[in-house]
Amino acid sequence: MTSTTTPTTAVRHRSLGDHTWQDQAVCNPTEYNPVDPETFFPGPEDTDKIATAKALCAQCPVARACLDAALEAGDTHGVRGGLTEEEREPLHTRIAERLDHSRVNDTLAGRDIHLTKAERRAVVLAAYRHDVPVDRLARLLKISDEHALKLYRETRRAIRHRQIAEDAARAATTGDCADQLGRQAFGTAA
Repeated sequence: MTSTTTPTTAVRHRSLGDHTWQDQAVCNPTEYNPVDPETFFPGPEDTDKIATAKALCAQCPVARACLDAALEAGDTHGVRGGLTEEEREPLHTRIAERLDHSRVNDTLAGRDIHLTKAERRAVVLAAYRHDVPVDRLARLLKISDEHALKLYRETRRAIRHRQIAEDAARAATTGDCADQLGRQAFGTAA
């Protein structure tokens, strides 16, 4: 399974249930910013509306939060985060594999962020490697202590199996080289 990664930049991710980012959105109509919400729901052939919506999104300080919210909620309508419905479609199909390390780090720092499956696995692995207590992992992922302990056991087992496989591959490679060296060094029996 291939994971999709995004660059680690200083991004403030929205917290679970947090909709306050919408107050900062350029598309939010106010007395001083009379934006027509219909601009963000153009027809597929309405290139002028699409260009206008994308230009507004390009100025928006919360475009990333908007895109994340659309992807996480499965919102497939309109221009969101600067992308049209068609442009977001491949992202929707791969959202479970998204792995954004800045989101993982924010979660480990205690922020309450919506995580994909790949990001949740990364949180467990990082927490395991940094000896984060089971009860803290449980709080970070909003799971029971028993479930967190089970995830740690599965992680430990996966790491051990990976190490065994790597050792076996290394031994097989070393064995092949030694066997070839032996034949070359000693020739054939006369």
